[in-house]
Parts: sequence; structure tokens; C-alpha cells
Amino acid sequence: MVQHLSPQTSDLIYPESDGKPLADNTIQFRWIMTLKGGIDALFKDDLNVFVAGDLLWYPVEKQPRTVQAPDVMVVMGRPKGDRRSYKQWEEGNIPPQVVFEIASKSNTVAELEGTKLDFYERYGVEEYYLYDPDRTLLKGWRRSQEKLEAVESMLGWVSPRLGIRFELEDGELEIYHPNGDRFGDIADYSRRLEEERRLRQQEQRRSQALLEQLRALGVEPIEPPQED
Repeated sequence: MVQHLSPQTSDLIYPESDGKPLADNTIQFRWIMTLKGGIDALFKDDLNVFVAGDLLWYPVEKQPRTVQAPDVMVVMGRPKGDRRSYKQWEEGNIPPQVVFEIASKSNTVAELEGTKLDFYERYGVEEYYLYDPDRTLLKGWRRSQEKLEAVESMLGWVSPRLGIRFELEDGELEIYHPNGDRFGDIADYSRRLEEERRLRQQEQRRSQALLEQLRALGVEPIEPPQED
């Protein structure tokens, strides 16, 4: 269980790193980045969904030793943007609703299904997903009242919060977006997002050039009414 240690001074320090690497191996790193990239892509147009990888989460003010760093966490209702850590009391007291852990050889069952599960249950996580790529083991927990209850079968399970679907195919985890698209490599999402950004910029430049041409001809364009 997480211990609540009373600080001895009023000058509290909330470390921005736990001194551990993001991942123990390339497989764990790939999965962390794939999950984060896929969820980022899913909510790219929603400015109030914050997605982070390996970010320290402090749920309780004045208790800097009460902390976890989920491999991936999703917070709905908080704006996108950079953070050095997630201090819940500065974020409308909104905890991450969904967290993911990717197991590695340095993790133990007692840690992933004990200490971390207890922490996530205690501090308001609604969905906790654990994937062990070495053993092709996929587990999930969903909040029921005050507890995180195990999902009986993760095959075909759809996350209530994210709408993504989990499958095990050919000995490996596959995750699907609500529209049926499969989560891909992070580089694929990065290229897709960059292409979409480039096309938006081109469209904005074309629109601005057209406005300038009309104004040069003495025509003042009429702005369309804003929707409520």
C-alpha cells in the first residue's frame, strides 16, 4: 500500500523524475509510444484531453512521496500542454481516468497487481490496463463504486472512456480505434498528424491569399456568422 508520509518542512519539493528510465527495453518503449501516439491521434481535436507517458502524478497536495508514474495516462477535462509533473490539486482535482502499464522483467506481479493497482484504486482511476508483451498477457480493471474490479475477458473489450477495442491476434496485442482503424506505429501517427497540419496550413494560406485579392479589388469579404 502507498504510505502517506508527513513532510518535515514547509518547503516541499515535488521531484520531476523518479530516476528510472522510461522503459527497460525496446519492446516496452515501443508499446508505450504506440499507446500514447494512438490515443493522442484519437483525441487530437479535443483540446481538453491530456495524454502523458511516464509523467509523475501527485494526487495529494503536501504529500510528495505519494506518487506514481503510469506508463501512459489519460486525463479527460484537462487541457493539452507541457507539464513537468501532474499535480492533481492544480488540475481541478481531476485524476487520470485511464492508465496503462507495460510490464517488463524488472516489474513484479506484486508491484503491478498490488502496489500500483492499490494506488490507482485509492486515487480515482476508472480504468487500469496491464499488458505483458513477453507473456502475451492482457489484464484490465474497471471502477465499480469505490473499487477497481477485474474485467472478466479482455478479448474484444471496449474501453468505456476511450472507446478503443482490445484484441489478441497472432500472439500480440492489437488495439482498434472506434472507427475500426488499428493502432499503428508511432511514426505512422506522427506522419499522419504532420500531413494533416501541413494541409490545414496550406488551406489557411490559400484562404488568406484569396481574402487579400478580394480586398485589393475593393471587395470586403463578409465573415460567416459564428455558430453558438
